[in-house]
Amino acid sequence: MTALGRHDGRSRRTRQRRGITLIEVMVAMAILAIVATLMYTGFAQTARNKRRIEHEVDRHHEIRLGLERIARELSMAYMSDQLNPSPALQVVQTGFVGKEGGHGSRVDFTSFSHRRLYRDAHESDQNELSYFLTDHPEDSSRTVLARREQRRIDDDFRKGGSSQILIEDVESFELSYLDPLSGEWTGSWDSTQAAMQFNRLPSQVRIVIEVPNVRGKGPDEKFGTRAWIPLRFALNHATYQAK
Repeated sequence: MTALGRHDGRSRRTRQRRGITLIEVMVAMAILAIVATLMYTGFAQTARNKRRIEHEVDRHHEIRLGLERIARELSMAYMSDQLNPSPALQVVQTGFVGKEGGHGSRVDFTSFSHRRLYRDAHESDQNELSYFLTDHPEDSSRTVLARREQRRIDDDFRKGGSSQILIEDVESFELSYLDPLSGEWTGSWDSTQAAMQFNRLPSQVRIVIEVPNVRGKGPDEKFGTRAWIPLRFALNHATYQAK
């Protein structure tokens, strides 16, 4: 083997032992950083989309359940015409009153929708209920849809009991009532006044709420449903006389 051949062999072995250069290391690290950045961006965007979708689903679920509860309890509304002849002894009053106000609609009524949660509780399936808009108890700039319930009916079905938030951040709450006699919709109902609606209930109640856009931009969203009321007249049990 000539000297030139021995020199070329040593050069190749030297290059093989030398390994990678600093430039190659920097290029590899740059490529790795780019790939890691792309992966992190993809995972972060996926996490944001997941949180956004979960928030939308939870919000729509809250609204849907709230509307279903209002419709279910309105469908169990009732009135009774059985009153003590003496006004001083009339300690129970039933009724159905829906009115429009500056803060939105409000409805007060008696129903058969109460569920006893404790054994031997001195309660029945009758209760007083109200739905109305009010300020958030912790933030007056927010408006919520509240539900009031009193487990025992007293002489004023529009007061008493306790209130809880049913749906948060509600811009408007609108109710309209279908008169089964005239077939027309009206924005108010009062079964306690001696007029065309005395001792009667509407056959349907249309419920519409408006809430801020769940995505934080765009116009407000509206949701609605209807409630059918089967007991349209005050209960009046027959009176039997012994012969």
